[in-house]
Amino acid sequence: MPGTVERNLRQAIAIVRIAVAILLGIHGSTRILTGGVAPFGDFLAGRHIPLGHALAWAISIFELVGPLLLLLNRLVQLVAPLHIVILATGIALVHAKNGWFVVGGGSGGVEYSVLLIACLAAVFWSARLK
Repeated sequence: MPGTVERNLRQAIAIVRIAVAILLGIHGSTRILTGGVAPFGDFLAGRHIPLGHALAWAISIFELVGPLLLLLNRLVQLVAPLHIVILATGIALVHAKNGWFVVGGGSGGVEYSVLLIACLAAVFWSARLK
Protein backbone atom coordinates (compact mmCIF):
# COMPACT_ATOMS: atom_id res chain seq x y z
CA MET A 1 0.00 0.00 0.00
CA PRO A 2 2.72 2.61 0.74
CA GLY A 3 3.97 2.26 -2.85
CA THR A 4 0.49 3.04 -4.17
CA VAL A 5 0.10 6.07 -1.90
CA GLU A 6 3.51 7.42 -2.89
CA ARG A 7 2.79 6.86 -6.58
CA ASN A 8 -0.58 8.61 -6.27
CA LEU A 9 1.03 11.57 -4.51
CA ARG A 10 3.72 11.84 -7.18
CA GLN A 11 1.08 11.73 -9.91
CA ALA A 12 -1.03 14.35 -8.15
CA ILE A 13 1.89 16.75 -7.78
CA ALA A 14 2.87 16.09 -11.41
CA ILE A 15 -0.58 17.28 -12.49
CA VAL A 16 -0.13 20.46 -10.45
CA ARG A 17 3.44 20.98 -11.76
CA ILE A 18 2.39 20.54 -15.39
CA ALA A 19 -0.70 22.76 -15.08
CA VAL A 20 1.29 25.56 -13.42
CA ALA A 21 4.05 25.25 -16.02
CA ILE A 22 1.53 25.63 -18.84
CA LEU A 23 -0.13 28.65 -17.22
CA LEU A 24 3.18 30.39 -16.53
CA GLY A 25 4.47 29.57 -20.01
CA ILE A 26 1.39 31.07 -21.64
CA HIS A 27 1.86 34.22 -19.57
CA GLY A 28 5.49 34.72 -20.62
CA SER A 29 5.02 33.76 -24.24
CA THR A 30 2.01 36.04 -24.63
CA ARG A 31 4.00 39.00 -23.32
CA ILE A 32 6.78 38.32 -25.82
CA LEU A 33 4.55 37.53 -28.80
CA THR A 34 2.26 40.53 -28.35
CA GLY A 35 4.95 43.14 -27.83
CA GLY A 36 4.30 43.43 -24.12
CA VAL A 37 7.93 43.36 -22.96
CA ALA A 38 8.59 47.06 -23.69
CA PRO A 39 5.48 48.27 -21.82
CA PHE A 40 6.42 45.94 -18.96
CA GLY A 41 9.88 47.51 -18.95
CA ASP A 42 8.29 50.97 -18.95
CA PHE A 43 6.15 49.93 -15.99
CA LEU A 44 9.17 48.70 -14.05
CA ALA A 45 11.25 51.76 -14.92
CA GLY A 46 8.33 53.96 -13.90
CA ARG A 47 8.48 52.34 -10.46
CA HIS A 48 12.19 53.28 -10.26
CA ILE A 49 13.29 49.66 -10.56
CA PRO A 50 16.88 49.66 -11.85
CA LEU A 51 17.35 48.33 -15.38
CA GLY A 52 13.59 48.02 -15.81
CA HIS A 53 13.71 47.11 -19.49
CA ALA A 54 16.51 44.56 -19.07
CA LEU A 55 14.66 43.07 -16.10
CA ALA A 56 11.46 42.88 -18.15
CA TRP A 57 13.31 40.87 -20.81
CA ALA A 58 14.99 38.66 -18.19
CA ILE A 59 11.65 37.91 -16.51
CA SER A 60 9.93 37.28 -19.84
CA ILE A 61 12.64 34.89 -21.02
CA PHE A 62 12.60 33.16 -17.63
CA GLU A 63 8.82 32.79 -18.03
CA LEU A 64 9.54 30.80 -21.21
CA VAL A 65 12.47 28.71 -19.97
CA GLY A 66 11.26 28.16 -16.39
CA PRO A 67 7.98 26.49 -17.39
CA LEU A 68 9.82 24.19 -19.81
CA LEU A 69 12.07 23.11 -16.95
CA LEU A 70 9.02 22.52 -14.76
CA LEU A 71 7.41 20.44 -17.52
CA LEU A 72 10.59 18.36 -17.71
CA ASN A 73 10.75 18.18 -13.90
CA ARG A 74 14.25 19.71 -13.99
CA LEU A 75 15.74 22.32 -11.65
CA VAL A 76 12.39 22.54 -9.87
CA GLN A 77 14.01 23.72 -6.63
CA LEU A 78 15.50 26.69 -8.49
CA VAL A 79 12.66 27.50 -10.88
CA ALA A 80 9.74 27.32 -8.43
CA PRO A 81 11.13 29.86 -5.91
CA LEU A 82 12.10 32.27 -8.69
CA HIS A 83 8.56 32.14 -10.05
CA ILE A 84 7.26 32.69 -6.51
CA VAL A 85 9.40 35.83 -6.21
CA ILE A 86 8.09 37.13 -9.55
CA LEU A 87 4.49 36.43 -8.56
CA ALA A 88 4.90 37.96 -5.09
CA THR A 89 6.42 41.07 -6.67
CA GLY A 90 3.47 41.24 -9.06
CA ILE A 91 1.14 41.09 -6.08
CA ALA A 92 3.01 43.93 -4.38
CA LEU A 93 3.31 46.16 -7.45
CA VAL A 94 0.02 45.49 -9.24
CA HIS A 95 -2.58 43.21 -7.74
CA ALA A 96 -2.73 44.02 -4.00
CA LYS A 97 -4.38 47.39 -4.59
CA ASN A 98 -7.16 45.59 -6.50
CA GLY A 99 -8.17 43.37 -3.59
CA TRP A 100 -8.63 39.63 -3.57
CA PHE A 101 -10.75 38.78 -6.61
CA VAL A 102 -9.50 38.46 -10.17
CA VAL A 103 -13.09 38.65 -11.46
CA GLY A 104 -16.52 38.60 -9.89
CA GLY A 105 -16.24 40.39 -6.56
CA GLY A 106 -13.65 42.72 -8.06
CA SER A 107 -11.03 42.61 -10.77
CA GLY A 108 -7.29 42.27 -11.06
CA GLY A 109 -6.84 41.05 -7.50
CA VAL A 110 -4.39 38.64 -5.91
CA GLU A 111 -6.30 35.35 -5.84
CA TYR A 112 -4.82 33.85 -9.01
CA SER A 113 -1.25 34.73 -8.01
CA VAL A 114 -1.78 33.37 -4.50
CA LEU A 115 -3.05 30.09 -5.96
CA LEU A 116 -0.03 29.84 -8.29
CA ILE A 117 2.32 30.56 -5.37
CA ALA A 118 0.68 27.82 -3.30
CA CYS A 119 0.98 25.36 -6.19
CA LEU A 120 4.62 26.29 -6.80
CA ALA A 121 5.37 25.87 -3.08
CA ALA A 122 3.82 22.39 -3.14
CA VAL A 123 5.82 21.48 -6.24
CA PHE A 124 9.00 22.85 -4.63
CA TRP A 125 8.53 20.85 -1.42
CA SER A 126 7.61 17.69 -3.28
CA ALA A 127 10.85 17.96 -5.29
CA ARG A 128 12.77 17.96 -2.01
CA LEU A 129 11.37 14.50 -1.21
CA LYS A 130 13.08 12.74 -4.12
